[in-house]
Amino acid sequence: MIRDQEVFNQLRDTIRRFVNERLIPAEERVVEDNAVPAEILKEMREMGLYGMTVPEEYGGLGLTTEEEAYIIMELGRASPAFRSKIGTNNGIGSQGIVIDGTPEQKARFLPKVAAGEYVASFALTEPDAGSDAASIRTTAILDGDDYVVNGTKRYITNAADASIFTLMARTDPSNKGAGGVSAFIVEKNSPGLTVGKPNRKMGQAGANVYDVIFEDCRVPAANLIGGVPGQGFKTAMKTLDRGRLHISALCVGVSQRLVEESVRYAIDRKQFGQAIADFQLIQAMLADSRTESYAAQCMVLDAARNYDAGNRNVGDIAACKYFASEMVGRVADRAVQIHGGAGYMSEYAVERFYRDVRIFRIYEGTSQIQQLLIARNLIKEFRK
Repeated sequence: MIRDQEVFNQLRDTIRRFVNERLIPAEERVVEDNAVPAEILKEMREMGLYGMTVPEEYGGLGLTTEEEAYIIMELGRASPAFRSKIGTNNGIGSQGIVIDGTPEQKARFLPKVAAGEYVASFALTEPDAGSDAASIRTTAILDGDDYVVNGTKRYITNAADASIFTLMARTDPSNKGAGGVSAFIVEKNSPGLTVGKPNRKMGQAGANVYDVIFEDCRVPAANLIGGVPGQGFKTAMKTLDRGRLHISALCVGVSQRLVEESVRYAIDRKQFGQAIADFQLIQAMLADSRTESYAAQCMVLDAARNYDAGNRNVGDIAACKYFASEMVGRVADRAVQIHGGAGYMSEYAVERFYRDVRIFRIYEGTSQIQQLLIARNLIKEFRK
């Protein structure tokens, strides 16, 4: 829910101006440098964007899920690299601590996350464990007052900038299922932790991902999230629920930008003596894109309000992620088609977004995983 509409409107208006005046004009620079400019990151810290979802008692903005969705839709209108820089702090990187952390863990880490002094990253995926998160092989074996961690995590966003990692590791090797997995807060300066080189990707320049290698890395037992082993998989799933709504809102924001770019080009571009916006087949593509974008927006906001009200329906959240991520792919494809040959040229934003949005159908659970969650939840509810 929106707690104070007037105050929230001021925040949303500020973010919209920031996107229009600072982020969108810097998109080409991000591509050229494969990095978000330091001065923009500084501004984002000063605006409190690194701690949007951190509770106010720890120095964050404490946004509700609905408020977060609106803000991410605004940020989504610019290159995804900007949102990515703050995304792990507000989502999967810190939410495990927010949701399941001990009072001591929250007091120690969350104020620095909220201030942007710490970048929080999420280390779950492995070379042989992605969608099947329960099959992770990274181990954390208790040795005195420490856990000794060994294993490799893959495609970890913001790893090079991270101060802390929310790590999922197997503390009970005899338990091959989800119950053997625990969650940890691992500080980057821990001996035995190494961050690899940035991976080369299809899109999203400036939003880099890395391998993170743990070799006899010692992590204090006090950094076991919640203080109880065997709860890591549950923590990860709870974290991903809100994270999937975050990504769904991002897809909506990107789709809105793509519709804007498509309409603007269709009005300016002339063929056969008239603007192509006057051609009915172009209008049909514009209409389809606007309709799907609006439908996803309604889905996300409805699910976010339910989440805030305590009705955290896994199937509905998965439906949002599934529809929104597939939707923005179709909108991006139409945007390129409307631009014609120009849409294939890198000087136009739609070419970049066409590549950028492809990952949305993969991370935080592939579309196929979302389909399974939707169906299983539906069957479970029906059988009740």
